[in-house]
Amino acid sequence: MLRQYELVERVLAYDPDADEAILNRAYVYTVQKHGTQKRASGDPYFSHPVEVAGLMTELKLDQATVVTALLHDTVEDTLATVDEIERLFGADVARLVDGVTKLSKIETMSDNERAAENLRKFLLAMSEDLRVLLVKLADRLHNMRTLHFIKSEEKRRRIARETMDIYAPLAERVGMYEYMREMQLLAFEQLEPEAYATISGRLAAIRSEENGQVGAIALEIKQALAEAGLRVEVSGREKHPYSIWKKMAERHVSFEQITDIMAFRVLTENEDDCYKALGILHRTWQMIPGRFKDYVSTPKMNGYKSLHTSLIYNNAMRVEVQIKTRAMHETNEFGLAAHWSYKQGGVTPDGQVGWLRDLLEILEASNDPDELLENTKMAIYQDRIFAFTPKGALFQLPKGATPIDFAFAVHTNLGAQAVGAKINGRHVPLRTPLNNGDVVEIIKSRTSEPQLSWLAFAVTGKARASIRRFVRQKERAEVAAIGRKLYEEIVERLPGTVGKKALADAIKRLKMAGEEDLMFAVGSAKVDDRQVMEALMPGSAANLPDPDHWPKQKRAIAVRGLTPGMAFQLAACCHPVPGDRIVGLRRPGKGVEVHAIDCLNLANGIDADWIDLSWDARTDGAIGRLRAELYNRPGTLAEMAGIFAKNHANVVNLEMTQRENPFHTYEVDLEVRDLAHLTRIISALRASDAVAQAERI
Repeated sequence: MLRQYELVERVLAYDPDADEAILNRAYVYTVQKHGTQKRASGDPYFSHPVEVAGLMTELKLDQATVVTALLHDTVEDTLATVDEIERLFGADVARLVDGVTKLSKIETMSDNERAAENLRKFLLAMSEDLRVLLVKLADRLHNMRTLHFIKSEEKRRRIARETMDIYAPLAERVGMYEYMREMQLLAFEQLEPEAYATISGRLAAIRSEENGQVGAIALEIKQALAEAGLRVEVSGREKHPYSIWKKMAERHVSFEQITDIMAFRVLTENEDDCYKALGILHRTWQMIPGRFKDYVSTPKMNGYKSLHTSLIYNNAMRVEVQIKTRAMHETNEFGLAAHWSYKQGGVTPDGQVGWLRDLLEILEASNDPDELLENTKMAIYQDRIFAFTPKGALFQLPKGATPIDFAFAVHTNLGAQAVGAKINGRHVPLRTPLNNGDVVEIIKSRTSEPQLSWLAFAVTGKARASIRRFVRQKERAEVAAIGRKLYEEIVERLPGTVGKKALADAIKRLKMAGEEDLMFAVGSAKVDDRQVMEALMPGSAANLPDPDHWPKQKRAIAVRGLTPGMAFQLAACCHPVPGDRIVGLRRPGKGVEVHAIDCLNLANGIDADWIDLSWDARTDGAIGRLRAELYNRPGTLAEMAGIFAKNHANVVNLEMTQRENPFHTYEVDLEVRDLAHLTRIISALRASDAVAQAERI
């Protein structure tokens, strides 16, 4: 454990202007507050915050961050308060300590609501000051280093899983690769102890057999570059057990089939030398096609820069080589922390954390705990590809992303208005997966709106959250529109007139936030007619007849300007189309289900409120279903398809339901304008020699 004077000396070594007194006060304060508390290892508890502060000094972080590290557990585990810390150490430290305290119980296990709420606090605290995240990552790293002292295997595995699922990916996203690698290794040891022991043993055996081959290869690489006049540093290492195990799992291969277990790092004087070194290595040893990556010209989202290549050494062994400048290496290993160094004067490293803004948009758009956790994991964990706008702007997206993901990444409004896309100048559907380096042009329309079906191929958390938010808002508005018409019917049954004051009082009595909430509640049957009448005019519903004997609606509610699947659903049992007499079934918390008036299911006594509906002249059409018996001979199916095409009807679904010579029976779903359109198609089918019988289902 670091002694008090050693910690202070470390800070003064890189920041001579640091306030020595406040560092000493913070050290003494944490020792006093934690008192006789012990860790699982038996060490005094205050050794933990002191070691976390030591990790902050290794990153050369500013004084406030080091003090926060010393105090980060005092509010949660002792009688200290945020107000007391503000009085003794200042507002900046108090705010950081409070932020770290809120992050103390992030979980991904069991209760999703609690997990989502903790994750919500985590993201908000990160957004206010990213130093909070740096302290928390160091806190978790030290806890992982001492995890083996915890006796409960279940608790060790839970902490390890949490580290693997949240903290290691976050460390990678902010470019702190050293932290990420060590966290993954320590977590892997707990989660897969047998695999860890086996791979570690294999690596030790290889190390013994090769007798220092890593050093020999590194020396040979350095000599090849030195002969070309480049001053470089070269170091090599074996990949750690978790990295090898992950490759074995991804490639479905055994340990013996993993050939690239060695990695080498070449540090150059400047960026030009990186490319010169790359050329020399490719001329000296055969490179493996498809394994070269240029993160210098197109850095990763976390700011990582390097050239990656794989070489075949001595015609047998595959080795990975990373080429970067010394400055790149420092940023790559410590990422965000390098930008929070005391020298930066507190300048927020905005360019590195664009992904955090996406997380905050997801936070705002997500309405459901499962949805928040799902979308956030998508934003944090997935591997990335690079895609460009026609003007050359670069966007990083997860593998498998589509043009709709790209559109939302550029701007939420662009995603909302997307109707099509071009990839490398060629028109493609919005569901087309993007490849590295694609140039993507989004075709938009001001009248376009996000479709629920986009969720089937949207990959990014930001796109999915934005689509769901729009769909929810539109659905709510349409349900409220139905509710407003039903409300007008309710008001007409009252014995007197209803003014604005009565409506305002009713909203208060029903404990609604406003008029729109009331209309939504009426439209979704969350409140019934009697409740609304009593709220508007107390006592008015006392002597009303049974609801079954209430007067019918004076006018049907027109299905106009409403979107199928949002405010209402067209029933699958009868497939109503414009022109059919229709009725709506309204159940609490659900959209209105629209049936044809002669639907057989309506006779079965469905428990729901009935609403009289009508089609509006501007209704865009619907899907009708018909059954056709075709003669079993060549060309009959093509003739039926020709009838559909001639009548401008699009086939949505076609299924053979029966095969019985000499007939084949098909059920067909068609997009039609109205009942007359569907009737004409059935008539045309009946007139065809290919069709034995045709009828609407």
